[in-house]
Amino acid sequence: MSARTLPLLFLNLGGEMLYILDQRLRAQSIPGEKARKGERGAAPSAPVMNDIISTMFNRKFMEELFKPQDLYSKKALRTVYDRLAHASIMRLNQASMDKLYDLMTMAFKYQVLLCPRPRDILLVTFNHLDAIKDFISDSPGILNQVDETFRRLIETYNPLSDGEFQLIRQTLLIFFQDMHIRVSIFLKDKVQNSNGRFVLPISGPVPWGTEVPGLIRIFNHKGVEVKRAEFTSAGNYVTPQREGSFELYGDRVLKLGTNMYSVTRPVETHMSGSSKNLASQAKENIAPNPLAKEELNFLARLLGGLDIQKPAGGDSGFRLNLFTTDEEEEHAAQTRPEELSYKVINIEATQEPARRAELSRILGELDVAEPRPGSAEKGEDLLALMDGL
Repeated sequence: MSARTLPLLFLNLGGEMLYILDQRLRAQSIPGEKARKGERGAAPSAPVMNDIISTMFNRKFMEELFKPQDLYSKKALRTVYDRLAHASIMRLNQASMDKLYDLMTMAFKYQVLLCPRPRDILLVTFNHLDAIKDFISDSPGILNQVDETFRRLIETYNPLSDGEFQLIRQTLLIFFQDMHIRVSIFLKDKVQNSNGRFVLPISGPVPWGTEVPGLIRIFNHKGVEVKRAEFTSAGNYVTPQREGSFELYGDRVLKLGTNMYSVTRPVETHMSGSSKNLASQAKENIAPNPLAKEELNFLARLLGGLDIQKPAGGDSGFRLNLFTTDEEEEHAAQTRPEELSYKVINIEATQEPARRAELSRILGELDVAEPRPGSAEKGEDLLALMDGL
C-alpha cells in the first residue's frame, strides 16, 4: 500500500461532502437567521460551508494528514467526517450522516475507476479544490488556507513517478472494493448496475501520451520497425487535445471531480442487498482488528487538529435532512441494517475524570490486540492526544 494515499482520499471525499451539503442547504432553504452571519443577501450555505472548510483546511490538521502513513479503516475516516460535518451550527442525524458518507464514497470510487491515468487522480483532487475555492471566494482568510494545501499537494505529488501513482490508485481501489451502494444519479445515467457495481465505458478519450488503439508495430532485435498491422478496436476512441494543468491555476481538462449536483437532481442511496456484501461488512465490525489501537491514536492526532467552534449564545443550530422528508429519514434509520451503520462517538465532558472514564469505556469496547513493539501502553497516547479536543 502507498503511504501517500491518505491526503488524496481525505480531500476528495471532503470535496464530495461539500458538494452534497451545499446542494441540500440550498434545497432545504435554511432560514436567514440560521444561515447568515450579518451579511445581507448571503447564500444560505455560506456560513456553514465557511465553518466546515476552515476546519477541514486547518494548518495543523493538514500537517498531520500529509505525513507519510498507511491508510486506515473506513471507521476511523468516517469518524473524522462525522466531526467535520458538525464543525458548524448544522446538525445531521444518524440516517442522514450515513447517506452523506455513502454518496461521498461512491462518487469518489467512480472517479477513481474512470481516471484515464493513475496520475489523473491528482487532477480530480485539483477539481475538488477549485470548486471549494469557489465556495469561499468571499473569505480571503479561508481561501489562503485552501491555497496553502494546494501548494502542499503540488510539492508532494507532482514529483512522484507514474509507478507511485499506480500504487496510490491500487490502494484507493482496495479501500473501496467492498462498497457497492446504489445511487440514483448513477442508476439513472446507467453507469451503475442494480447490484451497485459500476459500468465502465469502452469508448472515449485515451490517456494523455498514448495513441488510439488500432495499430500494431513489430520491431526486430535491433529495435527497427519492420512491420505494421491494423485491427478494429471495440470502442470509439479519441486523442485528448491537451494535458490537464497540474499547477495552482489552470485548465484541468479532466471533468472528473467537478460538482455533479450543480444541476438539481434527486439523489438517493440504496443498499445492493448482496448477502456477501452484508456479511463482509458485518465481519469488519465484529472481527478483532489488530490495528485498532494504532487507528485510535491516528484518529486522535487528526481530531486534535480540528478546532471545532460550538454555537454561541445557546444557539443549538439547525438540522439538515439529506432525505426528501423527515418520514423518509426516520424510515431509513429504522430499516438500515445494524452492521452497516457507524457508531458516532460524542464526548461531552467538562470534568477530566468524566472524560477519562468515557475514553476508557470506548477503549474497553474494542478488542485490541497486543501493542506493537515500541508502542505506548493501551490508551495512554489516545488520552493525551484527546486532551486538546
